Amino acid sequence: MRSELRWKLCWENELDIIDHVDPPEFFRKAYGPTGVFNTKLFSGSQSWARRADNVHWQATGVDKGARAAMKSQRPAVLWFTGLSGSGKSTIANALDRLLHARGKHTYILDGDNVRHGLNRDLGFNQSDRVENIRRVAEVAKLMADAGLIVLVSLISPFRGERRMARELMEEGEFIEIFVDMPLEECARRDPKGLYRKAFAGKIANFTGVSSPYEIPESP
Repeated sequence: MRSELRWKLCWENELDIIDHVDPPEFFRKAYGPTGVFNTKLFSGSQSWARRADNVHWQATGVDKGARAAMKSQRPAVLWFTGLSGSGKSTIANALDRLLHARGKHTYILDGDNVRHGLNRDLGFNQSDRVENIRRVAEVAKLMADAGLIVLVSLISPFRGERRMARELMEEGEFIEIFVDMPLEECARRDPKGLYRKAFAGKIANFTGVSSPYEIPESP
């Protein structure tokens, strides 16, 4: 019979786990067969997890201006939004190559690519989509702070979350680019076969089909 254990786990200063009776079982559930930490295990449970309230901002000696000056460029976040298949990634990649050829320091945060790592634990319901955008926006902010020109290619269907991303950046740093392609043309192109599946009811919460896309008011 296992004895009851009192223990504490600090996960990236985010979680305090206490009074758990079976640490091995916890880790099996937390990491699962994929080896990826399952943050959803703690959602809605204040007794299991709480956000750390003793974390303070650490000042650093080299600021954004110094990093940007070293690169001879102005940091910016170019946020490409639009339906799946509208051409966001294609345009972002073309611009990235052009800027790189001109000696600019850039990085692309592509919606598909970030779901292979940073956001691999997220699905496509509304709350997960909001979190997906929040994480990408925070990473874009860090990259802009490093003096980079960041190109974000993300469906980002909700105005509120795009506004949130804008408000994270300094004034004039966030540039929203709406790739305005009609749904019919995106569905005709269907480069990944996703629209065909969505119209057949095989993909839930698909933007433009079973989930709304909120057109930017002033991109």
